[in-house]
Amino acid sequence: MSYRAEFSDEFLKIARRLKNKDPELFSRLKTKVEEILKNPEHYKPLRGKLKGLRRAHVGSFVIIFKIEGECVKFVTFKHHDRVYE
Repeated sequence: MSYRAEFSDEFLKIARRLKNKDPELFSRLKTKVEEILKNPEHYKPLRGKLKGLRRAHVGSFVIIFKIEGECVKFVTFKHHDRVYE
């Protein structure tokens, strides 16, 4: 199944900033987004107040996203220490 991507304003803002400040991390983020779109169910579902969302790690950073039908909505991308606040 092929999924299409949607990005929150927060996710896009973080990605734009990364592209300029840390091109290597931006490249890893882009690669992980492509992997997620191929098989989003592979990634761990979250619990508690984040129920309905999933996570994927990029080094010490975490992508938070949700699956809605044929769409994967990317919510945020933050350091592991801050993403669950």
